Amino acid sequence: MDQPADSPQDAQSLPVCYRHTDRETGVRCTRCERPICPECMVSASVGFQCPECVRSGSGTGHAPDAARPRTIAGGTLTADPRLLTKILIGINLAIFIAVQTSNTLLNDLVLVGTWPPAPFNPTEGVSEGEWYRLVTSMFTHEAIWHIAFNMLSLWWLGGPLEAALGRARYLTLYLCSGLAGSALAYLLTSPNTATLGASGAIFGLFGATAVLMRRLNYDMRPIIALLVINLIFTFSPGFNISWQAHIGGLVAGVIIGYAMVHAPRRRRALVQYGTCALVLAVVVLMTVLRTLQLT
Repeated sequence: MDQPADSPQDAQSLPVCYRHTDRETGVRCTRCERPICPECMVSASVGFQCPECVRSGSGTGHAPDAARPRTIAGGTLTADPRLLTKILIGINLAIFIAVQTSNTLLNDLVLVGTWPPAPFNPTEGVSEGEWYRLVTSMFTHEAIWHIAFNMLSLWWLGGPLEAALGRARYLTLYLCSGLAGSALAYLLTSPNTATLGASGAIFGLFGATAVLMRRLNYDMRPIIALLVINLIFTFSPGFNISWQAHIGGLVAGVIIGYAMVHAPRRRRALVQYGTCALVLAVVVLMTVLRTLQLT
Protein backbone atom coordinates (compact mmCIF):
# COMPACT_ATOMS: atom_id res chain seq x y z
CA MET A 1 0.00 0.00 0.00
CA ASP A 2 1.43 3.37 -1.05
CA GLN A 3 2.21 6.00 1.60
CA PRO A 4 1.04 9.62 1.20
CA ALA A 5 3.86 12.10 0.60
CA ASP A 6 3.35 13.80 3.96
CA SER A 7 3.03 10.57 6.01
CA PRO A 8 4.83 10.18 9.39
CA GLN A 9 7.12 7.48 7.91
CA ASP A 10 8.54 9.88 5.30
CA ALA A 11 9.00 12.64 7.87
CA GLN A 12 11.13 10.39 10.05
CA SER A 13 13.47 9.19 7.24
CA LEU A 14 17.19 9.92 7.63
CA PRO A 15 19.01 12.48 5.43
CA VAL A 16 21.46 11.27 2.79
CA CYS A 17 25.18 12.00 2.55
CA TYR A 18 25.80 15.11 0.48
CA ARG A 19 28.60 13.30 -1.40
CA HIS A 20 26.92 9.89 -1.70
CA THR A 21 23.19 10.48 -2.20
CA ASP A 22 22.35 6.78 -2.01
CA ARG A 23 23.50 6.51 1.62
CA GLU A 24 21.39 7.56 4.59
CA THR A 25 23.21 8.93 7.63
CA GLY A 26 22.51 10.49 10.97
CA VAL A 27 25.88 12.24 11.29
CA ARG A 28 26.58 15.82 10.22
CA CYS A 29 29.80 17.78 9.76
CA THR A 30 30.49 19.80 12.90
CA ARG A 31 31.46 22.82 10.76
CA CYS A 32 29.06 23.06 7.83
CA GLU A 33 26.39 20.70 9.25
CA ARG A 34 26.03 18.79 5.99
CA PRO A 35 25.15 15.08 6.41
CA ILE A 36 28.12 12.76 5.89
CA CYS A 37 28.38 8.98 5.64
CA PRO A 38 31.13 6.90 7.36
CA GLU A 39 33.34 7.04 4.27
CA CYS A 40 33.35 10.83 4.33
CA MET A 41 33.86 11.25 8.08
CA VAL A 42 37.19 12.75 9.18
CA SER A 43 37.77 12.63 12.92
CA ALA A 44 38.08 16.05 14.57
CA SER A 45 38.66 17.20 18.12
CA VAL A 46 34.88 17.22 18.49
CA GLY A 47 32.75 15.00 16.27
CA PHE A 48 33.48 14.57 12.57
CA GLN A 49 34.13 16.90 9.65
CA CYS A 50 33.53 16.53 5.93
CA PRO A 51 36.46 16.33 3.48
CA GLU A 52 35.84 19.83 2.10
CA CYS A 53 36.05 21.48 5.52
CA VAL A 54 39.24 19.56 6.28
CA ARG A 55 40.90 20.50 2.98
CA SER A 56 39.94 24.15 3.29
CA GLY A 57 41.32 24.33 6.81
CA SER A 58 38.05 25.67 8.16
CA GLY A 59 37.81 22.98 10.82
CA THR A 60 39.60 22.73 14.13
CA GLY A 61 40.45 19.04 14.00
CA HIS A 62 42.97 18.08 11.31
CA ALA A 63 45.37 20.07 9.18
CA PRO A 64 44.24 21.03 5.65
CA ASP A 65 46.18 18.11 4.14
CA ALA A 66 44.86 15.49 6.57
CA ALA A 67 42.65 13.86 3.95
CA ARG A 68 45.48 13.38 1.44
CA PRO A 69 46.60 9.79 0.84
CA ARG A 70 50.01 9.03 2.32
CA THR A 71 52.82 6.59 1.59
CA ILE A 72 53.99 3.99 4.09
CA ALA A 73 56.58 6.50 5.34
CA GLY A 74 54.11 9.39 5.58
CA GLY A 75 54.98 11.08 2.30
CA THR A 76 52.43 12.59 -0.05
CA LEU A 77 51.43 10.61 -3.13
CA THR A 78 52.30 12.42 -6.37
CA ALA A 79 51.27 12.15 -10.00
CA ASP A 80 54.82 11.28 -11.12
CA PRO A 81 56.46 9.05 -8.48
CA ARG A 82 59.77 9.00 -10.40
CA LEU A 83 60.26 12.75 -10.87
CA LEU A 84 63.20 13.12 -8.46
CA THR A 85 64.81 9.96 -9.79
CA LYS A 86 64.67 11.42 -13.31
CA ILE A 87 66.16 14.69 -12.07
CA LEU A 88 69.00 12.90 -10.27
CA ILE A 89 69.79 10.87 -13.38
CA GLY A 90 69.72 14.06 -15.44
CA ILE A 91 72.19 15.79 -13.10
CA ASN A 92 74.57 12.82 -13.24
CA LEU A 93 74.40 12.68 -17.03
CA ALA A 94 74.94 16.42 -17.38
CA ILE A 95 78.05 16.35 -15.18
CA PHE A 96 79.34 13.25 -17.02
CA ILE A 97 79.07 15.07 -20.35
CA ALA A 98 80.74 18.16 -18.87
CA VAL A 99 83.76 16.32 -17.46
CA GLN A 100 84.35 14.58 -20.79
CA THR A 101 85.27 17.95 -22.23
CA SER A 102 87.43 19.21 -19.36
CA ASN A 103 89.95 17.35 -17.23
CA THR A 104 90.27 20.45 -15.08
CA LEU A 105 86.60 20.25 -14.17
CA LEU A 106 86.97 16.57 -13.31
CA ASN A 107 89.87 17.31 -10.97
CA ASP A 108 87.80 20.00 -9.26
CA LEU A 109 84.85 17.68 -8.58
CA VAL A 110 86.33 14.36 -7.44
CA LEU A 111 86.81 13.47 -3.79
CA VAL A 112 90.46 13.81 -2.77
CA GLY A 113 91.88 14.32 0.71
CA THR A 114 94.92 16.38 -0.19
CA TRP A 115 96.85 16.96 -3.42
CA PRO A 116 99.66 16.96 -4.39
CA PRO A 117 101.12 14.49 -1.89
CA ALA A 118 104.07 15.17 0.40
CA PRO A 119 106.70 16.59 0.17
CA PHE A 120 104.87 19.01 -2.10
CA ASN A 121 102.77 21.72 -0.53
CA PRO A 122 99.06 20.70 -0.56
CA THR A 123 97.05 23.04 -2.70
CA GLU A 124 93.65 21.35 -2.91
CA GLY A 125 91.47 18.68 -1.31
CA VAL A 126 88.91 18.25 1.45
CA SER A 127 91.58 18.78 4.11
CA GLU A 128 92.31 22.16 2.55
CA GLY A 129 88.73 23.28 3.17
CA GLU A 130 87.14 22.01 -0.05
CA TRP A 131 84.34 20.14 1.72
CA TYR A 132 82.11 20.57 -1.31
CA ARG A 133 83.97 17.62 -2.86
CA LEU A 134 82.03 15.30 -0.55
CA VAL A 135 78.92 16.31 -2.50
CA THR A 136 80.19 16.88 -6.04
CA SER A 137 81.95 13.52 -6.15
CA MET A 138 78.53 11.85 -5.64
CA PHE A 139 77.42 13.10 -9.07
CA THR A 140 80.69 12.71 -10.99
CA HIS A 141 81.60 9.81 -13.31
CA GLU A 142 84.43 9.42 -15.80
CA ALA A 143 83.94 5.99 -17.40
CA ILE A 144 80.88 5.18 -19.51
CA TRP A 145 80.43 1.74 -17.90
CA HIS A 146 80.50 3.35 -14.44
CA ILE A 147 77.72 5.84 -15.05
CA ALA A 148 75.69 3.33 -17.08
CA PHE A 149 75.70 0.79 -14.24
CA ASN A 150 74.96 3.40 -11.56
CA MET A 151 72.14 5.07 -13.48
CA LEU A 152 70.53 1.74 -14.29
CA SER A 153 70.63 0.86 -10.59
CA LEU A 154 69.29 4.30 -9.67
CA TRP A 155 66.34 3.88 -12.04
CA TRP A 156 65.58 0.35 -10.86
CA LEU A 157 65.84 1.11 -7.13
CA GLY A 158 65.01 4.80 -7.00
CA GLY A 159 61.58 4.75 -8.63
CA PRO A 160 59.92 2.31 -6.21
CA LEU A 161 61.63 3.94 -3.23
CA GLU A 162 60.54 7.42 -4.26
CA ALA A 163 56.96 6.17 -4.58
CA ALA A 164 57.11 4.41 -1.20
CA LEU A 165 58.82 7.15 0.82
CA GLY A 166 57.67 10.35 -0.85
CA ARG A 167 59.93 12.89 -2.53
CA ALA A 168 61.33 14.71 0.50
CA ARG A 169 62.22 11.54 2.40
CA TYR A 170 63.61 9.87 -0.70
CA LEU A 171 65.89 12.80 -1.52
CA THR A 172 67.05 12.98 2.09
CA LEU A 173 67.88 9.27 2.04
CA TYR A 174 69.81 9.61 -1.22
CA LEU A 175 71.90 12.59 -0.12
CA CYS A 176 72.63 11.29 3.38
CA SER A 177 73.70 7.89 2.05
CA GLY A 178 75.95 9.48 -0.55
CA LEU A 179 77.55 11.77 2.03
CA ALA A 180 78.10 8.86 4.41
CA GLY A 181 79.90 6.98 1.62
CA SER A 182 82.03 10.01 0.79
CA ALA A 183 82.92 10.60 4.44
CA LEU A 184 84.00 7.00 5.04
CA ALA A 185 86.07 7.03 1.85
CA TYR A 186 87.72 10.27 2.95
CA LEU A 187 88.41 8.79 6.39
CA LEU A 188 89.88 5.43 5.34
CA THR A 189 91.50 5.88 1.92
CA SER A 190 94.85 7.39 1.08
CA PRO A 191 94.59 11.19 1.07
CA ASN A 192 95.85 11.41 -2.52
CA THR A 193 93.37 8.83 -3.87
CA ALA A 194 90.65 10.29 -6.06
CA THR A 195 87.16 8.87 -5.50
CA LEU A 196 84.06 9.55 -7.59
CA GLY A 197 80.66 8.12 -8.45
CA ALA A 198 77.12 7.76 -7.13
CA SER A 199 77.81 4.28 -5.75
CA GLY A 200 77.58 5.33 -2.10
CA ALA A 201 74.09 6.74 -2.64
CA ILE A 202 73.11 3.70 -4.75
CA PHE A 203 74.15 1.32 -1.99
CA GLY A 204 72.10 3.43 0.40
CA LEU A 205 69.10 2.75 -1.83
CA PHE A 206 69.96 -0.96 -1.74
CA GLY A 207 69.90 -0.93 2.06
CA ALA A 208 66.65 1.04 2.28
CA THR A 209 64.99 -1.21 -0.31
CA ALA A 210 65.86 -4.30 1.72
CA VAL A 211 64.39 -2.70 4.85
CA LEU A 212 61.22 -1.69 2.97
CA MET A 213 60.74 -5.16 1.47
CA ARG A 214 61.14 -6.68 4.92
CA ARG A 215 58.58 -4.23 6.30
CA LEU A 216 56.08 -5.19 3.57
CA ASN A 217 56.78 -8.93 3.95
CA TYR A 218 57.95 -9.21 0.33
CA ASP A 219 60.26 -11.95 -0.92
CA MET A 220 63.71 -10.57 -0.09
CA ARG A 221 65.73 -13.14 -2.05
CA PRO A 222 66.04 -11.02 -5.25
CA ILE A 223 67.34 -7.90 -3.47
CA ILE A 224 69.66 -9.92 -1.23
CA ALA A 225 71.08 -11.79 -4.22
CA LEU A 226 71.66 -8.55 -6.10
CA LEU A 227 73.27 -6.95 -3.06
CA VAL A 228 75.58 -9.94 -2.54
CA ILE A 229 76.66 -9.82 -6.19
CA ASN A 230 77.47 -6.13 -5.87
CA LEU A 231 79.42 -6.70 -2.66
CA ILE A 232 81.44 -9.46 -4.36
CA PHE A 233 82.41 -7.02 -7.11
CA THR A 234 83.12 -4.36 -4.47
CA PHE A 235 85.73 -6.46 -2.69
CA SER A 236 87.13 -8.26 -5.74
CA PRO A 237 90.75 -7.31 -6.55
CA GLY A 238 91.43 -5.61 -9.85
CA PHE A 239 88.19 -3.62 -10.12
CA ASN A 240 89.60 -0.53 -8.36
CA ILE A 241 86.33 0.07 -6.48
CA SER A 242 86.04 2.18 -3.33
CA TRP A 243 84.58 -0.33 -0.90
CA GLN A 244 84.58 2.38 1.76
CA ALA A 245 82.04 4.46 -0.16
CA HIS A 246 79.87 1.40 -0.79
CA ILE A 247 79.84 0.27 2.84
CA GLY A 248 79.32 3.79 4.18
CA GLY A 249 76.32 4.31 1.91
CA LEU A 250 74.89 0.88 2.65
CA VAL A 251 75.04 1.30 6.43
CA ALA A 252 73.50 4.77 6.24
CA GLY A 253 70.76 3.51 3.92
CA VAL A 254 69.80 0.68 6.27
CA ILE A 255 69.67 2.99 9.30
CA ILE A 256 67.71 5.75 7.58
CA GLY A 257 65.46 3.28 5.76
CA TYR A 258 64.56 1.59 9.03
CA ALA A 259 63.67 4.94 10.59
CA MET A 260 61.59 5.91 7.55
CA VAL A 261 59.34 2.85 7.51
CA HIS A 262 59.23 1.95 11.21
CA ALA A 263 58.82 5.38 12.80
CA PRO A 264 55.74 5.63 15.06
CA ARG A 265 53.00 7.62 13.38
CA ARG A 266 52.63 10.25 16.11
CA ARG A 267 56.33 11.12 16.04
CA ARG A 268 57.05 10.10 12.48
CA ALA A 269 58.75 13.25 11.20
CA LEU A 270 60.78 13.69 14.37
CA VAL A 271 62.14 10.13 14.27
CA GLN A 272 62.76 10.13 10.52
CA TYR A 273 64.54 13.44 10.17
CA GLY A 274 66.14 13.11 13.59
CA THR A 275 67.81 9.89 12.39
CA CYS A 276 68.99 11.67 9.24
CA ALA A 277 70.43 14.45 11.42
CA LEU A 278 72.34 11.89 13.48
CA VAL A 279 73.77 10.30 10.32
CA LEU A 280 74.87 13.73 9.11
CA ALA A 281 76.44 14.42 12.51
CA VAL A 282 78.51 11.25 12.13
CA VAL A 283 79.48 12.37 8.61
CA VAL A 284 80.70 15.71 9.96
CA LEU A 285 82.58 13.99 12.80
CA MET A 286 84.41 11.62 10.43
CA THR A 287 85.28 14.51 8.14
CA VAL A 288 86.62 16.66 10.96
CA LEU A 289 88.69 13.82 12.43
CA ARG A 290 90.27 13.03 9.06
CA THR A 291 90.97 16.68 8.39
CA LEU A 292 92.73 17.01 11.75
CA GLN A 293 94.89 14.00 10.84
CA LEU A 294 95.95 15.53 7.54
CA THR A 295 96.61 19.09 8.70
